[in-house]
Amino acid sequence: VASIERIRDELLETRILSEGDITGYWRTRNSYILQLEQIHKEPYDTSIRAMMDNFWNSWQELALLPEGQAERQGVVRRGEALMDGINLRYSRLKQMRKMVDEDVVTSVREINGMLSDIKSLNEEIVKSEAVGDNPNNLYDRRDLLVNKLSVQLPISVDNRDADEFQIHTGGLHLIQGKQVSYLATKSNPANEGYHDIVWEEEGSPFVIKLGKLGALMELRDIDISGEIQSLDEMTMAFADLVNGIHRDGWSSNGSTNLDFFQEYPFVDNLSGNYDRSGDGELDSTYVYRMTGLHKLQAESPVGFAGVLTLDGPDGRVNVEYNAMDTVEMILNRINASPAEISARLDRNGRLELRSGITSGTDNPDFVIRHVEDSGQFLTGYTGLLAGIGPGGAYDWEQPDAVSALRPGGTAYSVSPLSHPSGWLRVNEELIADPLKVVSGLSDTGRVPSSGDNRAALDIAQLRHRPVLNGLSATFDDWFSLAVADIGLKGEVAAQSADSQELVMRELETLRQSISGVNLDEEFTEMIKFQHGYNAAARFVSNIDQMLDTIINRMGV
Repeated sequence: VASIERIRDELLETRILSEGDITGYWRTRNSYILQLEQIHKEPYDTSIRAMMDNFWNSWQELALLPEGQAERQGVVRRGEALMDGINLRYSRLKQMRKMVDEDVVTSVREINGMLSDIKSLNEEIVKSEAVGDNPNNLYDRRDLLVNKLSVQLPISVDNRDADEFQIHTGGLHLIQGKQVSYLATKSNPANEGYHDIVWEEEGSPFVIKLGKLGALMELRDIDISGEIQSLDEMTMAFADLVNGIHRDGWSSNGSTNLDFFQEYPFVDNLSGNYDRSGDGELDSTYVYRMTGLHKLQAESPVGFAGVLTLDGPDGRVNVEYNAMDTVEMILNRINASPAEISARLDRNGRLELRSGITSGTDNPDFVIRHVEDSGQFLTGYTGLLAGIGPGGAYDWEQPDAVSALRPGGTAYSVSPLSHPSGWLRVNEELIADPLKVVSGLSDTGRVPSSGDNRAALDIAQLRHRPVLNGLSATFDDWFSLAVADIGLKGEVAAQSADSQELVMRELETLRQSISGVNLDEEFTEMIKFQHGYNAAARFVSNIDQMLDTIINRMGV
């Protein structure tokens, strides 16, 4: 035998590598989406939705008996149960995000280990080829590592130069002969300390979309983060709306101006001033909600034209209005725009602007960033801003930005701490004394009559009001949409993962038909050679017998 060479179809091998990262992506995504589905699959009796239903029902029961002590205790207890349920879901999602982040770090470590092994094999192969050997075993070990690497991230292989086996990702070198570009992970404070992937030597970002590593980054920073953001936004809107009514309401013992849920502000000062850059100087203003002074009618034409300038995910967003537009039309236009802010009329008919979740990590959640009006809608008409145009704009990138609001008229609320779904609780005062839970409203500034149930009814009716997603969805809608969204993601991931596994099995079968060992064929060849050996042995045995006869028995 002069030499033993491997038989390989290079086009097929390239196809297998190109499918490897897609398989790794969907396999990983399917695994974690299944875990996300499990978080949503709570038994109804112990689910957040059931707890919220019970909370709304408790306010309805208080509206029927506005003086009832047991009903007030029921409101507090069901509020506590609801917040416990929301806090628990947040905790599970946060734990899952942390687990995915740890998997990112582990995967980068595994990738670097494979790159080191491939580099060592490259050196051994070059040495072996230099002395004329054909190191098939080393080739096979390197190919196995390359296939494993292709599941982790998208790669392409260039082996045209025998001395410089190359692996690329995204057009950049991972390996070029003896040279290796390793990856590293770096904690990112702007992303809550979760790890970014960077090139180890340069420190520049490593961008990846496919493979197991790409799936992990997408799951951590889009899917699970999106679940947390959605829960935060729903929870904060829910607590803020309930608190708004509860503050205006009166209890039977004369208590008023109390939040039902205890909110914790992001900053300690009343103006929302904050040192965002960390240099010791206040440089920004964190305000979550602002409310105008004047009572408006939704169907009334505003009578003048202008342009509202708000902040969106990709910069400023302009919302035009004209003299014939009604208040409701302008609010709908704001809510339909890309602006990261919602607008509505509160229970007293005043304009309320409220921030929510932002896109990306550059801007904080629950912070109104820019409010400007070239006309009179936000100034004289609603009583929100003190001045018009850029000079009268509210802009968060400066301290004391609230000075742009209408003096003595505009009410505002400082932004809450991050992730309210993880810390919101029922007010300790109400837990200690449920009699402070409100049921009525006062038009005179004095304790309302004993049968007044308007506050309790207003809170109970929040259940059916479209107050989420730009005032297009109710709280019940939010639960339905959340379940439908994760269900659709799970269905797509499962189908895609199964499809890719089938593709890889077919490609592997084709590879084995070309490069592999056919056991049936080899067994047949073994039998054939065994018969040949037996025939040769019998022939030699017969010759021996004949020679023995001639030499020993014929007397020659």
